[in-house]
Amino acid sequence: MFDDALSNDMLDQDAAAAALHELERNTPDQIRRQRTHFRLIVKAKVVIQPGNASDALRFRIQGVTGDISEGGCRILTPLPPRVGDIYRLHFDESVLPLPQIYARCVRCSVLRDDAFEAGFAFFKPIAMPSKLRTQEPGASLV
Repeated sequence: MFDDALSNDMLDQDAAAAALHELERNTPDQIRRQRTHFRLIVKAKVVIQPGNASDALRFRIQGVTGDISEGGCRILTPLPPRVGDIYRLHFDESVLPLPQIYARCVRCSVLRDDAFEAGFAFFKPIAMPSKLRTQEPGASLV
């Protein structure tokens, strides 16, 4: 599935992770304390597709996760997802063994012309894979 994503939608994973970590450092402590779920820093490929069946094959965007929680995730993408739209998220199972997840894009920020940071809220809390639950707070899995 990840090989099917358009090559111009690919991001350098290391550069993506560095950009997301820089964004995290710019987040005020007040905002971090208001989050409902504990977040784990995870760098994994993710393919984003429209959530409705009639548009599922219209486009695919490949991005890289920055963090994930039971309630949502943060993804760096080369194209901006539309805020308010519903998407199917397919995570790289070797890093995040999760089923396909439906999520709403709740925010999107421009990092540079070819990089966008987007926040997604899951429709129902997910059960974090056991290998993720044992990680130290803020520990990277990669």
